[in-house]
Amino acid sequence: MSTFRTEKTEEMIMHLAANFLQRESNRISLITVTGIRLTDKFTKAVILLSVLPEHKGPEALDFVRRKRNEFKEYIKKNSRLQRIPLVDFEIDIGEKNRQLIDKISNE
Repeated sequence: MSTFRTEKTEEMIMHLAANFLQRESNRISLITVTGIRLTDKFTKAVILLSVLPEHKGPEALDFVRRKRNEFKEYIKKNSRLQRIPLVDFEIDIGEKNRQLIDKISNE
């Protein structure tokens, strides 16, 4: 499979996720799309999120998981993908660790 095609598809899904979450979120917490893991055949997409304040992470994750079906419909309406992947959301642990390292190194 072409890496160019994979990168373009990942970029498009990330952009759509960011727009969807900006539109649907309740503004109590800041939910940022930080990455995506897409399987080789585009059957599953795991969208990685960062949440501020951090203690709102579990609530934000519950919120976005409840919105999965609406997000799939949003992808259908706003993209030309022939197959819509199964979508899941996770907190980006790598981003959390990077922020912790930055905090420690600045002290």
